[in-house]
Amino acid sequence: MRLLWKILIPLLLILGIVFYLRYFWVFATGAKSGELNYITHKGYLFKTYEGKMIQTGVRAQGGSLQGLEFLFSVEDEAVAQQLMEHSGNQFNLHYKEYKGALPWRGNTRYVVDSIISMEDVHR
Repeated sequence: MRLLWKILIPLLLILGIVFYLRYFWVFATGAKSGELNYITHKGYLFKTYEGKMIQTGVRAQGGSLQGLEFLFSVEDEAVAQQLMEHSGNQFNLHYKEYKGALPWRGNTRYVVDSIISMEDVHR
C-alpha cells in the first residue's frame, strides 16, 4: 500500500502540472490586425463566441496563394457583442494563446480578450 502512494502521488502531481500547462497557462500574448469576417455564438453544450479575421497579405502554400486567416474565440460577452456590432471593420485585437482549447472557453487556442482599436471601413 505504501508503494502505491509513492507512485500514485507523484504521478497525479505530474499529470496535474501537464494539464495546467496545456490548458490554463498562457503560452503567448499578442495582437493581430485585419478585417473581421464573422463572429458567431455557437455550441451544443457550451455556447462560445467564435470568429474569423482576414489579415492583409497572402502566403504561398503548395504552389497556390492563400489569404491569411486568424480563427479565434472570445470569452468576454461584451467584447463579442462589440465585434458583432461592427463586423466587416478593421480591428486590432489583443489575444492570449494557450497550448490547448477547452470546450467552455472556445474552439481555438487563441482567445481574444480585448479590442485595441477599430477602424470603420464603411464610411
